[in-house]
Amino acid sequence: MSFQSGGFLLFAEFNHCLEELKIFSPVMHRAMSFDYRLLFHASPAPCLVVDADLIVVDVNRKYLETMSREREAVIGRHVRDALLVDGDHPDSGLLRLCESLERVLASREPDAIVLECRPRDGDGAPLSRCWNVIGTPLFEQDGTLAGVVAQGHDISEQKRVEAELRLNNERWDFVIQGSGDAYWDWDVENNMLVLSKRWHDMLGLEDGDVADELAEAKKRLHADDRSMVSEQISACLRGASETFSCEYRLQAKDGGWKWVFARGKVVSRGANGRAHRMTGTITDITEKKRSEEQIWRQANFDVLTGLPNRALFRDRLSQEVSKAERSGEPLALLFIDLDRFKEANDLLGHDVGDVLLMRAAERISASVRASDTVARLGGDEFTVILPEAENATAVDHVAEKILETLSKPFCLGDEMIYLSASIGITLYPTDAADPEGLIRNADQAMYAAKRSGRNQYSYFTATLQERARSRLRLIAELREALAANQFRVHFQPIIDLREGRIAKAEALLRWCHPVHGVYYPSEFIGVAEETGLINEIGNWVFMESAWWSQRWSRQLGAPFQISVNASPVQFHAGEEGVDWVKHLNDLGLSRNCISVEITEGMLLNASDDVSSRLLEYRDAGIQVALDDFGTGYSSMSYLKKFDIDYLKIDQSFVRDMSHNQGSRTIAETMIMMAHKLGMRVIAEGIETSEQRELLARAGCDYGQGFLFSRAVAPQELEALLQRNSVAA
Repeated sequence: MSFQSGGFLLFAEFNHCLEELKIFSPVMHRAMSFDYRLLFHASPAPCLVVDADLIVVDVNRKYLETMSREREAVIGRHVRDALLVDGDHPDSGLLRLCESLERVLASREPDAIVLECRPRDGDGAPLSRCWNVIGTPLFEQDGTLAGVVAQGHDISEQKRVEAELRLNNERWDFVIQGSGDAYWDWDVENNMLVLSKRWHDMLGLEDGDVADELAEAKKRLHADDRSMVSEQISACLRGASETFSCEYRLQAKDGGWKWVFARGKVVSRGANGRAHRMTGTITDITEKKRSEEQIWRQANFDVLTGLPNRALFRDRLSQEVSKAERSGEPLALLFIDLDRFKEANDLLGHDVGDVLLMRAAERISASVRASDTVARLGGDEFTVILPEAENATAVDHVAEKILETLSKPFCLGDEMIYLSASIGITLYPTDAADPEGLIRNADQAMYAAKRSGRNQYSYFTATLQERARSRLRLIAELREALAANQFRVHFQPIIDLREGRIAKAEALLRWCHPVHGVYYPSEFIGVAEETGLINEIGNWVFMESAWWSQRWSRQLGAPFQISVNASPVQFHAGEEGVDWVKHLNDLGLSRNCISVEITEGMLLNASDDVSSRLLEYRDAGIQVALDDFGTGYSSMSYLKKFDIDYLKIDQSFVRDMSHNQGSRTIAETMIMMAHKLGMRVIAEGIETSEQRELLARAGCDYGQGFLFSRAVAPQELEALLQRNSVAA
């Protein structure tokens, strides 16, 4: 066995065994008593004895075993020769041991060293051991220094435990410091609290600011949190719990409040079970609390108006219904929709629209009590919860006040904007006993107010409920109508007013209900748009129209155009399921065989989707007609922005042409303007020959109406096309 740098350690505690020796000289082995020699060699600690010249005079069995040496190779040799063998590093621990023995002889005083020995085992793997070696001088009776006895004690396990403890402490300190937590230690018996520097930094405290840390911690605790913290700590002190954790507020030096999360654990208890000592950590969670509060506000309050949003409104309504159920007090729910807000928003821009909504929210809030809840559900829809509504008169007063304040002009910069509102009212428990029922009722009542002319309020009634049920039935039956083959496409001829022949046709949808008969589009298209069914229905109408256009184009030997009405919902939904352009290409239809009719409102709200779709239609040869022109906000500027092929004059102007000079002038102006912009004109709702003549003289290109034909089944139109003329 050889020894590497670090050397071999010995502990010298053997002086008591040799104090009684009368002689310690080159003949000390002969003088050593038999009992002491037994003790010397039986010692579990390695022992080495040298004389005054550092010649090894004796070693015990443990030494030889530890050093893997033979007795003959050690006894009688100088200690350096005995300890250091070939292969030992000159700086090894064994060299330090030799130097320690030399110091004992020179100073005549004991010397102790701690050395590390790294011998190699049979496989060559290093085995590290730690030794505490004490060298003790030995004297003759006359005080002459006779030599030194060195004894070693293996402290490897002690050193390992100390190193592990030190490492754990370093890790714990690193974790604490790295986490930014403060730590505390409380001597409960002596009522002494120690807080780390991080706690002081957390509150902005400096050295000298705190005299008594326990008193300071109590003083800075928020009054509303004291009972909760005290309750948790008391549970630990009396033994009901070993740990606690809680969130509370501490006042910083600048007067602000810090949210903290404290954790604590009992580390010792007395015989009576009372805690003697507790320790723990404190984490600053102020930013976390702020983020949580911000997230909560974003989730529960409308960003624009600051009012409760739909989620918080439902929660508060549920709470108010529960309170009303317990107290027996009535409750009123108002559903408010701003009249024609969308038109103002489209005309003036969304920025102005946002300001308008904020001002409207302020006026509504100012019209009710502080205990009432005003919420914005989205868009231009608001609700008001009126708890403890004493009677209908009180509710009427609130509704009238809201209508009055909203009807006053809104001055936004240079714009003077006028709004009104439609309000639906429902009562608990008269109309419904649960939140969902109240919401449905108020919504129905609001739509009743809107249908009655707007700028008024309407109470929920049983008639409204029956109407709502009918609507639900209509939705359910509409969902089954397409699969049940209940839809039909009829076609109304569009006449060339110069030649008097059928030039094209408009596709008009009919729902042939098996029980209620024929439903016209005005009776179900609105429901189809709200439910999203319009996409599937619209695609079916398009494909039917394309098939008939292909058939009639072949029969006539020339392209026959069919115009198809497109809902704004279809444009924004992306016409899911059917690519119109690809479908026309697959059918091999000529350009201009299909025309798409859109409304003014679609142009006013033209998003990127609408604009790109119109361009796609233009590139594919699908023409575009602007339907019901002149009935909404003026859209003259949009006619130049988009490629419009046909302008359709609304029948309200056509109907009054013969007896109203104003309507006639408007129609004539539309025709002239359209021609100047390169568009052709279609007049709708022609019912008399006089109307036809007036339009023809004004230069109108096409006309449709009952004067020529109602909308007919495909087979009837095919027969008309074969005659290729319609008698006026």
